[in-house]
Amino acid sequence: MKKIAVLLGGRSAEREISLKTGKAVANALVNLGHNVKSIDTKGDFIDDLKAFHPDLVFIALHGPLGEDGAMQGLLEILGYPYTGCGVLTSSLAMNKIYTKKILKEAEIPTPRFSVIREKDYLMNTIQTEDLLLKDLNLPLVIKAPNQGSTIGIYFAKQRSDLNTMILEAFKFEKEILIEEFVHGREVTVAIMGNEELQTLPIIEIVSHTGVYDYEAKYTKGMSDHIIPARLNESVSKMINILAEKSYRSLGCRGFARVDFIVENDLNPYVLEINTIPGMTETSLFPDAALSAGISFDELINRFIQYAVE
Repeated sequence: MKKIAVLLGGRSAEREISLKTGKAVANALVNLGHNVKSIDTKGDFIDDLKAFHPDLVFIALHGPLGEDGAMQGLLEILGYPYTGCGVLTSSLAMNKIYTKKILKEAEIPTPRFSVIREKDYLMNTIQTEDLLLKDLNLPLVIKAPNQGSTIGIYFAKQRSDLNTMILEAFKFEKEILIEEFVHGREVTVAIMGNEELQTLPIIEIVSHTGVYDYEAKYTKGMSDHIIPARLNESVSKMINILAEKSYRSLGCRGFARVDFIVENDLNPYVLEINTIPGMTETSLFPDAALSAGISFDELINRFIQYAVE
């Protein structure tokens, strides 16, 4: 039995999802026989953490100040071992711009993209849009790079949509990612391990609204998880290879999820890497594990083992 602190909640826009993830994780840890304390990091939580003095910290936080390396760095300073990826990997993977740059450097296919700064855009709006559309083809996806759970993501089908969508994204951050929209199947690969990796069955995501947004992600019945994904064997094999390469390129450890779009059922592109995937009742990672014969409690147990390792 270990003393395990579950950090949950926090102050990001994904707070409610983190509370659900944390509750599910804490229940599993209790079932596994551990001494568990759930700690909400929204307020002054460090004294509570020190008073409990855990053997291990399970980070069940999503978004900034939980998933971006900040909490990982704090735990390093305090001397508490923790689950999941380290400081640098968490920081890089949280920022979609730097993730894309690393993927590109590693020759991993990812949709074409551009980056614009708020100051530059406001000073030269028309010129910036002209240059953007010279490099990328409509429709475009506008992303606030450090948000998760599809928060801060907008779609521009025509030029008249651009200004509104870009200004909305700038409400989150001063630098945003503009990505070429790729039509295709949305799939994801859950990966576990440190040196030796295990890829779980590929999941195809089908949203009933046509867009896998926040509502579709976290509302029961709004999306379907098709396991295994409806892809031929050679494409599935390629996706698994690219998922592992992405995981290693970012320096992931413990567990992560790699999201793809598959164009024309043949060409997979990596969209992003999620270092603390959701563990709610509608989440993808637990579904992939279950399809591989791994119960939720056993999945959480493996995360603990990888952290200890």
